[in-house]
Amino acid sequence: MSDDTRPDDDQPIGTDPVASRRRVLALGAVGAAAVVSIRPALAQTAGSVLNCDIPVPDPGRAGSFIDAQGKVVPSGTKGAFPGATRPFKGEEVKRTLATGAQLPGTDAERSRAYVNYIRRLQRGQGGFTCFASLQMPRG
Repeated sequence: MSDDTRPDDDQPIGTDPVASRRRVLALGAVGAAAVVSIRPALAQTAGSVLNCDIPVPDPGRAGSFIDAQGKVVPSGTKGAFPGATRPFKGEEVKRTLATGAQLPGTDAERSRAYVNYIRRLQRGQGGFTCFASLQMPRG
């Protein structure tokens, strides 16, 4: 072994600079791999949020009507609207909330009632997770 490749005898055990450098490089490679795998997952999550469904009303109360304030009321209640014929996509709800446009397939009053219902969603109700995801800031 030549003098320039031999570790110092004074160097504490376990502090081999070559081993430390390898460890740092390995950690850097692991970190880079994590970033590469997380970014597509975040993009996929953002896309899935826009494609998630919000039923109006949730399946547990199918057949009920929605009043102007967004409350679920018994079927046939005067001034209330039957539930939507299909769930709304997250993208549709997001656009409606951002622009004030009507939800697809609704008139202005029915859309307002449905949006009020969606805004009142609570944990455990169908569509809550989708709606909550729409409220998360994207960075």
